[in-house]
Amino acid sequence: MDGSETETRPGWRALSGAALRTMSPLEWARFGAGEIAYIRPALVNGTPAVVIHAADGTPIGAAPDAGLAAAAIRQHEMEPALLH
Repeated sequence: MDGSETETRPGWRALSGAALRTMSPLEWARFGAGEIAYIRPALVNGTPAVVIHAADGTPIGAAPDAGLAAAAIRQHEMEPALLH
């Protein structure tokens, strides 16, 4: 990975492992902002659900299951990632 655009996601830069290891906490907090949303199993009002978080960790939604959460994320032109 040389920092050039990726073939699967034009406009995205691929970062090397070395580049990722040198990122500051602030850079990590901004990494993927607006491009990645994380899904995480949780209880919402005592009911099992999947919570959707922005790249910075801010909760932005919830869904009854991972499939619907991923679909909602993709509808907003982001890619889902699973947190466990």
